[in-house]
Amino acid sequence: MIERRHILGGSLFAASAVVGPFLPPWLISLLTIAFASALVVLGLIVLWRAGLVSFGQALYYAIGAYTVALFMRWTGIHDAFLAVILAALAAALTAFLVGFLLARYREIFFAMLSLALSMILYGVLVKTEALGSTDGFNVSQPTFLGYAPHGMELSIALYWYALGLGAIAAVLVGAYLRSVAGSLAIPVRDNEIRVEYLGVSATKLIHLKLVIAGTLGGVGGAIGAMAISHVDPNMSYWTTSGGFVFITILAGAGSVAAAFVGAVVFEIVRTMSVALLPGAWQLILGTVLLLTILFLPDGIGSLFMRRRRKAQEAAQ
Repeated sequence: MIERRHILGGSLFAASAVVGPFLPPWLISLLTIAFASALVVLGLIVLWRAGLVSFGQALYYAIGAYTVALFMRWTGIHDAFLAVILAALAAALTAFLVGFLLARYREIFFAMLSLALSMILYGVLVKTEALGSTDGFNVSQPTFLGYAPHGMELSIALYWYALGLGAIAAVLVGAYLRSVAGSLAIPVRDNEIRVEYLGVSATKLIHLKLVIAGTLGGVGGAIGAMAISHVDPNMSYWTTSGGFVFITILAGAGSVAAAFVGAVVFEIVRTMSVALLPGAWQLILGTVLLLTILFLPDGIGSLFMRRRRKAQEAAQ
């Protein structure tokens, strides 16, 4: 049965697609980057519900971005669909491998270990001249199943592409969160021993969540690389991971839609902050984070949840 919130979400995505060509170029670029970040945040929400905070999602973001850039450079194939698939696979494989280590840790140990892995990649990228070292290198313009737009047409095509991937990811993550494995996130967070008594391995559940989050991070990195047309080691730096965590706090873990709203709000606030206070824009971002923690401790998603509860109570 299709719920009202699903209809509303679909309508918003459709409306966003329709108004795309009428938006100014700077806003189209900002929204494309926001959608790329939202994909990473969806993965963080999957982890967050299980009580895990990752400060290393930039690891998968950078892997996805570099996979796209290197694939296009080495093969001469610029198809965005194939590039994103490869980026997702590369990030998923990385998450699967490091998951054997990360899935064994919790709380601050998990957060710091994920950060350490991301910084290892940063060090490798900085020291590797073949990958552009600290400067990175440019990403070729993508094509879409043979369609090769340029200029404004390319920006709109990437915007639609990111929007479509975001819609697919939102549906899939929502379905996962409602599944048995997704529903066990809170029990894993609250009491792993009881989950183990049910015959379910908490470690395997967390490993699965790591792969899902890593895959989403890789797809986000692929979109980000094509939107910016450049990759560099800063994509794996701790400040990039910190930005994703910031958006997750702003969005909250209560709603999938909040990931997109939080990402858009974050990009708008950051852009306006840089324009108003170029030398101290972090002050505005920090203030926004502080106000969010004080007045919306559960994030923007809590507003959606409250409205849903009221609707359900009114229906009863």
